[in-house]
Amino acid sequence: MNFFELFILAVALSMDAFAVAICIGLSMQKVSIKKALIVGLYFGIFQAVMPLIGYFTTTLFADKIVVYGYWIAFGLLAIVGGKLIFESFKKEECKDEYSLSITQMLPLAFATSIDALAVGASFAFIQVNIIPAVLLIGITTLIISILGVKIGSLFGSRFKSKAQLIGGIILLLIGLRILLEHYGIISF
Repeated sequence: MNFFELFILAVALSMDAFAVAICIGLSMQKVSIKKALIVGLYFGIFQAVMPLIGYFTTTLFADKIVVYGYWIAFGLLAIVGGKLIFESFKKEECKDEYSLSITQMLPLAFATSIDALAVGASFAFIQVNIIPAVLLIGITTLIISILGVKIGSLFGSRFKSKAQLIGGIILLLIGLRILLEHYGIISF
């Protein structure tokens, strides 16, 4: 997986965090860089740690399932992408008020990074250099989440479903590319 593909994947993975960050921005009376940075750090750290956990957990069992690795990578990305696409059509309202307390932010950060766990598992099968990958995912999510808070405070929730839809399509396309490349149908 080259840098550009990894960056696109990082952007796609950050779309859940972006959508929640928009809601957080909507609920804030006044958005400061400190508050936006706190949101970005929660989401960025979790988005970086979860693929690392998925990668190392999967590598423990990779020798037993390596024959199906490309199908597993495709399946995981297709499931996560499909979930994002499905969620983009749901009419969810943002909460009236979010606090940046650890008790509220940890569950949000965890929930928005579950898909990154599955992507990390797929990284083990396609032999991605994991440390640069998770750093790129974490930093990208950090920046996009900060932007989400700011956009939420300025424009409202109309970008949330579009972000999830685009993220889901990107993940599906990456999974399909992995599968097609494995079978020699395409090459990059």
